[in-house]
Amino acid sequence: MSDLLKTLAVTAEVMGVEWSEGAAEMVADELRAYPLLSVQAALKRCRHELKGRLTVNDILTRLPNGHPGPEEAWATIAHAMSDESRTLVWSDEMRVAYGVARGCADDEVAARMAFKESYTRAVSEARSAGTSPNWSVSPGTNKADKERVILEGLQQGKLRVDYAQRLLPHAEDPQLVQLLEKLTPRLLS
Repeated sequence: MSDLLKTLAVTAEVMGVEWSEGAAEMVADELRAYPLLSVQAALKRCRHELKGRLTVNDILTRLPNGHPGPEEAWATIAHAMSDESRTLVWSDEMRVAYGVARGCADDEVAARMAFKESYTRAVSEARSAGTSPNWSVSPGTNKADKERVILEGLQQGKLRVDYAQRLLPHAEDPQLVQLLEKLTPRLLS
């Protein structure tokens, strides 16, 4: 029995869920596209956060550095709908859904619903393909906000240091260079 199957079996047992061997193998097949440590971290979150039934979606939404849920994704981009000075760190799926929502930005409820539907569909397609989020920056005009958001993206492991450094407004600032050097080993390990 593989480490992944063992972890799934133990998690299911602890949560009081009974899976047939075939069901466990099918779930394992869907999760094999992701690093074992990430799946184990997601399963640990499931054990702590869920009560009752365990689904593949429960596991996938809890993968570290995975796709954020639709509510979290909306919260990330909602402020930019009316304020172009704000910088965003977003995934390709968030960017596509933002484009859909932008068409009805004058009605916040409609924009949110359009975003969530488009985002959920895009994430479902990405998960089916075993694709992790591809994070990028949508720079706003506020330089202080831009620097703060990019540094947060670095600390969260969403952005590569070399990519972020090219976008930072004060990339040559000695204090910023020192901070990036401090972050680099942590992010690359």
